[in-house]
Amino acid sequence: MRDAVVVEAVRTPIGKGKPGGVLAHVHPVELLAHTLRALVERSGVDPALIDDVIGGTVDQVGEQAINTTRNAVLAAGFPETVPATTVDRQCGSSQQAVHFAAQGVMAGAYDVVVACGVESMSRVPMWSNVPPGADPFGPGVAARYPEGLVPQGISAELIAAKWSLTRERLDAFSAASHHKAADAWAFGRFDAEVAPLEGVERDESVRPGTTAEILAGLRPAFHDPGFAARFPQIEWSVTAGNASPINDGASAVLIMGGDTAARLGLRPLARLHSFAVTGSDPLLMLTGVIPATEKVLRRAGLTLGDIDLIEINEAFASVVLSWQQETGADLDRVNVNGGAIALGHPLGASGTRLTTTLVHALRERGARYGLQTMCEAGGLANAMILEAV
Repeated sequence: MRDAVVVEAVRTPIGKGKPGGVLAHVHPVELLAHTLRALVERSGVDPALIDDVIGGTVDQVGEQAINTTRNAVLAAGFPETVPATTVDRQCGSSQQAVHFAAQGVMAGAYDVVVACGVESMSRVPMWSNVPPGADPFGPGVAARYPEGLVPQGISAELIAAKWSLTRERLDAFSAASHHKAADAWAFGRFDAEVAPLEGVERDESVRPGTTAEILAGLRPAFHDPGFAARFPQIEWSVTAGNASPINDGASAVLIMGGDTAARLGLRPLARLHSFAVTGSDPLLMLTGVIPATEKVLRRAGLTLGDIDLIEINEAFASVVLSWQQETGADLDRVNVNGGAIALGHPLGASGTRLTTTLVHALRERGARYGLQTMCEAGGLANAMILEAV
């Protein structure tokens, strides 16, 4: 089968997703357009050669409505002939865009394609696409789950309880994420992937001085008497400090056939090796990364011991630590430049942000195989394996 390779990958700095955040003044279409321009400028590829642009956005409403990706293509100055579409697999939307793009190249439907994503949570808050009183689930889901599904924060608490993850472990993991991210910035490890804009050069949510002791002083973020009565096993250990923040950002990855890269004289960063997507219990919701990891390794004919670097989205510390307990992954290989708890989680942009960080880390460290996986609302997860070229 034809190879699909990544030849360039960029992201914006990530801002806090609130009024006054460093990117809150930037329209989401402009955020994404910035990464698209940076992608073609850094690669030297004529944008007229791009067969499609596949973008991820979660809250597709307001300023992120009406096919945000197509609007960003036009705002970036690409030829009008370049098509675009916007997909939604919740937090994994832009990782799914990578899957679709690579699979299209491998199938011969594309020669050159962009996978990307954006979310401006300061301008389009989470759940903006669900008006008050609206029921996005319908009677069938209600009948199947008569006790009701729960918000992600409660799922994170249920995971912590099921895997006996203490508050101390959650906070220690989270502090380490900040320290790794701060070190990555200090040693220039993000220089190759970040495209500064409007004077913003660094991720806003990273707190170099954070410690587990400081995080221990934060109150549980999701404590609720109703859920406490329903789930007496919960110890209420999930806080704003051991969960990902709310953020603004965009990212983009340029994918093409290996033969196309050779013809254009481009040096690939990595080959997109194997893919998997899974469904899991929508109550626990965030544990799909466990079967997704098993599935993608099986498809690749590899073991976790073959994987040099892993990027798993730090939606909550309990997600990563439960996955680690089940897979036996070496945390020294996981999110080596920090994860979403420190860097931020701009929903629709996070999938291609992880891909961007992973391909550059593979190159910088001389590593061969990288694994990326993300949990997603509704009990979903994506996973893929990249191989350095």
